[in-house]
Amino acid sequence: MKTHTSRKNQITGKSGNATDFIEKLIAERKGIIDRAVDRYFPRRLDSEKLEFICGPPSYDYDLEAVSNAIYAPGWDLLDRGGKRWRPLLMMLVIEALGKKPDDFLDFLAIPEVVHNGTLIIDDIEDGSDLRRGKPCVHKIYGTDIAVNAGNGMYYIPLLPVIKGRKKYPDALLLDICEIYLQEMINISHGQAMDIYWHRGNKSGITVEQYMQMCAYKTGTLARMSAKLGARLAGADDRLVHAFGKFAESIAVAFQIQDDVLNLRQKLGKETGEDIKEGKRSLLVIRALSRLPKKDAGRLLEILSMHTGDKKLVNEAIRLIKATDAFGFAETLSKKLVDDSWAALEKMLPPSDAKRSLQMFAEYLIARGR
Repeated sequence: MKTHTSRKNQITGKSGNATDFIEKLIAERKGIIDRAVDRYFPRRLDSEKLEFICGPPSYDYDLEAVSNAIYAPGWDLLDRGGKRWRPLLMMLVIEALGKKPDDFLDFLAIPEVVHNGTLIIDDIEDGSDLRRGKPCVHKIYGTDIAVNAGNGMYYIPLLPVIKGRKKYPDALLLDICEIYLQEMINISHGQAMDIYWHRGNKSGITVEQYMQMCAYKTGTLARMSAKLGARLAGADDRLVHAFGKFAESIAVAFQIQDDVLNLRQKLGKETGEDIKEGKRSLLVIRALSRLPKKDAGRLLEILSMHTGDKKLVNEAIRLIKATDAFGFAETLSKKLVDDSWAALEKMLPPSDAKRSLQMFAEYLIARGR
């Protein structure tokens, strides 16, 4: 794999743009990422791989049960697509710091497998029916298998830490564990806020509270990816923190754009599913602060129904569109990325890899336009 070669002409050429360049980069590296995932979260489980993962059995493994109740559901979701942008972000951070991602491929599985595990659990918690255009994992395999598989996906990709003690310094592996554990603590708190809100348990949610929820929920795995990449590349604490803050900001912007897309077009989920789930998205929070009292009350009423009725969902969307919510969301997402990049840019020397990182951020926030 050649990931550190010059891409100056591709990056700076007038014919290209951030979306084209990053889409091409994703396509080029998807196979690399999936092979890294397959090594520690195998698509096809056999006795040798199971013993590698769990150690020698004390009695006897049921290979069929484990394969069909963890790895098959996990790969069912992984194979549906997804941009693999979190491990790509890790690779770009490593490159921007002058190192080769080839030396650290073992760790690419961490953010990607954990991310897909969270999707399985999120869909159960949200009562969702579709994910990436197909029935959710729990709809196919059952809630019990889906919960266990999703939880397993939180921890199985840590195998490179366990297996890497002869390859990597203990201090580095400890740092990786600390980054992982802190971010997994954060993600549960972000999810708690999101669930509590869409149950209608709190009124008057602020934009700042919403952004903190996103920073803990969506921002967690992006921040983890960037911080892991920086630490693997030998960055000091100050630079690791700066990369983490940058990744958090682009992830919050990504979530805002996700909210926008949910009400504008299909995302492999039901159009307007956030309305059905009663989500207090940024669009909803902004609209509630701008609508007349009667209309705001009606929007809250529809959200509290958790209804899939198309007429009611469309009514809620019309109420939101009657305000400046969409423009506000897009302006805020762009500002987040611009401000965070301005802070990080000063700390990195010029390079093609640095420009790729900037284009990656531009790509993420262009999705809703």
